[in-house]
Amino acid sequence: MYEHKSVLLQEAVSQLHIRPDGIYVDATAGGGGHSAEILKQLTSGHLYCFDQDEYALARSRERLDKIGKNYTLIQANFKELQPELAKRGIHKIDGIIYDLGVSSFQLDIPDRGFSYNYDAVLDMRMNQDNPLTAEIIVNTYPYEELVRIFYRYGEESFSKQIARGIERQRSIRPIHTTFELVDVIKRALPQKVLRQKGHPAKQVFQALRIAVNDELRVFEVSIKSALDMLNPLGYAVVITFHSLEDRICKTVFKEASTLDIPEGLPIIIEEEAPFELVTRKPILPSEEELRENNRAHSAKMRVLKKR
Repeated sequence: MYEHKSVLLQEAVSQLHIRPDGIYVDATAGGGGHSAEILKQLTSGHLYCFDQDEYALARSRERLDKIGKNYTLIQANFKELQPELAKRGIHKIDGIIYDLGVSSFQLDIPDRGFSYNYDAVLDMRMNQDNPLTAEIIVNTYPYEELVRIFYRYGEESFSKQIARGIERQRSIRPIHTTFELVDVIKRALPQKVLRQKGHPAKQVFQALRIAVNDELRVFEVSIKSALDMLNPLGYAVVITFHSLEDRICKTVFKEASTLDIPEGLPIIIEEEAPFELVTRKPILPSEEELRENNRAHSAKMRVLKKR
């Protein structure tokens, strides 16, 4: 049985300021860590849990059934937040949480192809019905598109060299597995980079995962629709794990909590922005959590409140 340890668990749930009769959404149910803590605090309220991954939802159900029945699992991408909730008669919510990290069991189950630590087919799909896999991208996308993906989504400094290496290798034979791709990446990098701390394939694997699952675009779509649904005094809590996600969250939260008023107007503006930025700087994991959970190291949490 593969386990997932939720990052910033108590800190995140406390920032939702849960009302026992409220309507809450866990947009990234995963193994049900945050969902379980939310459900414990609900009486007449209800929790809606989204995840694309059938395995994740099964794990969540096992956990949540031990706590209560006032929850609903929804197998869908969180970009479908509004229509999926509308089907169930829900148009307003009191809080929502996003934990944008890859679940530990997705990384730890070799067959999923997310990890450079296991030899498996290059898959990386969070939704197993998605026709696009990392193997397809690596073997069919043109050089220029590979460079764009590696640089934009992985911030990989050697994107061009790695893309050329992939191009050369696949002209000989297709790249099917994670270890085959790792070998290509290692051959493309200079020795001084290979000697540095950290796995040389980390950024490329992150980039491919983001591309396969269209993560950045769907997150921006989803968080904006979530803010539209928030009731007054409702909260949005977002935990990110890399700078690209955090930048989107920071920008959306700043725009929502700032009035767009032309400078130099000779009047006093008493109107407030519809949202209040609760966290001027992101909340980070404690030293204790960092010691206990290595995957917490890059986590950042931001919170927004509807006025």
